[in-house]
Amino acid sequence: MTVELRVDPTPAGHPALDLRPWDDSDIRPLIDVYRDPVLRRWTRLPVTGVEDALRWLEVQRDGWRSGERFSFAVLEEGRLVGNVALKRGADHRAEVGYWTAAGARGRGIAPRALEALTGWAFGALPGVTRLELLHQIDNTASCRVAEKTGYVYRRTLPAHPPFPLDGHEHVREAPE
Repeated sequence: MTVELRVDPTPAGHPALDLRPWDDSDIRPLIDVYRDPVLRRWTRLPVTGVEDALRWLEVQRDGWRSGERFSFAVLEEGRLVGNVALKRGADHRAEVGYWTAAGARGRGIAPRALEALTGWAFGALPGVTRLELLHQIDNTASCRVAEKTGYVYRRTLPAHPPFPLDGHEHVREAPE
């Protein structure tokens, strides 16, 4: 499945975003982005060199092939600025996740990309009617992204791998 999404520029002057499946051209930018200690704190798969990047990309490709995980590189003017992903869950649910490159934070990239992923999921994935966003309780930036994109806080979850601390569950239901 080849999917590309475009997010229009904002009235505030932020450039358009392009979302597309990851490919080999992303190896070097991925390694560069993963040098950020803040990003590494919140992600599970380390990317420190080419071998790690190739493994990371293979996980993304496997997800597309199986139809269980859909991960998109988020580009702004051709530059890697983030990632959004959706993992199918049980029944009618799926989980969304994202990260933003250090130099792109604070400009609304995560909410814009997550909104595009959300619309795509509800429109393109038959049977998915509920999206869940989970984050560790001390990740206040993710809480703000969830709120900005209409993911309603549902409950606090006890610490459970991969989260060493309690976490928040935010939910967004498909439009009727």
